[in-house]
Amino acid sequence: MSKIHMISYRAIRLSFLALFLSFSLNLEIAFADLRIDVTQGRADPMPIAINNLFGVNKEYSQVGKNIAEVISANLERTGLFAPIEKKAFIKEVAGLDTRPTFTNWKVLNAQAMVHGRVVIKDDGRLNVQFRLWDVFAEQQMVGNAYFTTPQNWRRIAHIMSDLIYKRITGENGYFDTRIVYISESGPKDKRQKRLAIMDQDGANHRFLTDGADLVLTPRFSPTMQEITYLGYYNKKPRVYIFNIDTGQQEVLGDFPGMTFAPRFSPDGAKVIMSIAKSGVTDIYTMALADRRVTRLTNSPAIDTSPTYSPDGKRVVFNSDRGGSQQIYVMNSDGSSIKRISFGDGRYATPVWSPRGDLIAFTKMRKGRFSIGVMRPDGSGERILTSGYLVEAPTWSPNGRVLMFFKQMPPKANGKNGPVRLFSIDLTGFNEREIITPLDASDPAWSPLNN
Repeated sequence: MSKIHMISYRAIRLSFLALFLSFSLNLEIAFADLRIDVTQGRADPMPIAINNLFGVNKEYSQVGKNIAEVISANLERTGLFAPIEKKAFIKEVAGLDTRPTFTNWKVLNAQAMVHGRVVIKDDGRLNVQFRLWDVFAEQQMVGNAYFTTPQNWRRIAHIMSDLIYKRITGENGYFDTRIVYISESGPKDKRQKRLAIMDQDGANHRFLTDGADLVLTPRFSPTMQEITYLGYYNKKPRVYIFNIDTGQQEVLGDFPGMTFAPRFSPDGAKVIMSIAKSGVTDIYTMALADRRVTRLTNSPAIDTSPTYSPDGKRVVFNSDRGGSQQIYVMNSDGSSIKRISFGDGRYATPVWSPRGDLIAFTKMRKGRFSIGVMRPDGSGERILTSGYLVEAPTWSPNGRVLMFFKQMPPKANGKNGPVRLFSIDLTGFNEREIITPLDASDPAWSPLNN
């Protein structure tokens, strides 16, 4: 059995019981009309000025600078914002008690501006305050204050980024989230695969298993406290549930055949997966309360990669029942199976958007792989990115960004090319690499933190 390393994130979660998001700063807030329309196609990013948060001393000035850097990086990666270089600032805003000199920011064409301060309270808690301004309307858009332990400054930066993103775009952010994935290393004939977890920007990276046993297809529960994954023990596949808070794991079940791609239902009460028996692969669910197994499909074909719709009423999966690998949708009880993919090529790894409006997929055609999206009825198919090998899309919790893994072509010496994680938004124009310590595959995006 792989050794499971305890995660200190439980301490972070517990410390956030003392985090209060309960009040806006006591100033009149006039909600301005500054807004980015994220539903349109490619658009020029909005110039935004993000000041270093003022600190009461050198130590907390550095914390304020770090927070500003994380916010800038988060917003810049969306492709919707263009943080202005601080060296262009005429004068940084150091205090919160007076209105900014807006002419200093208008000459830089900054449409929005962020500033704030960091102080330490007598009880040792970190107090972070900030304000977001519409520069040309000269109006405050939002202001908030947070209390937490000093070591949690990075999560505060993600929460602030989410609030700024939501205020300007009108949609929830996705910065206070994490990614679980498979970390890969070693030669191709003796590949070591470990379960790993990190923040959505690659920070706070941790290995969860030591690589003694093969692990595959990690997926978050709706509460984000648990991960389900496929692991091999004594070369036999098992489905595990791993608790992030405690670092403990349990075997969900020993199945007589090969098991594939376990995922939680939206309410967290079931796990859906594919099980191969006697050469036939069908889709099953297991109720977590009583371990009762229910078969959903019954065909001589290979039915796999099932994913629930956000409301739990339908399931999307891929199957070769029509002669080639295609995408199908059915009711959650296995009824009313309908094929929805009819393009030129084979389709795999379908994943329903958290918004319910799209299904992401991997497409294979003439030896080339692509990541694309289509509507749940199969219409509106659109390819976002292609490559030598791109696969396994996963959605951000707001349904605006996909993460996937990409393998580069083999090297001249015959060795496999590197395998990396990338993100891309729904426009298909903003593809970014997510830096990991080693090769990385099969990512899964968490829900928003609570």
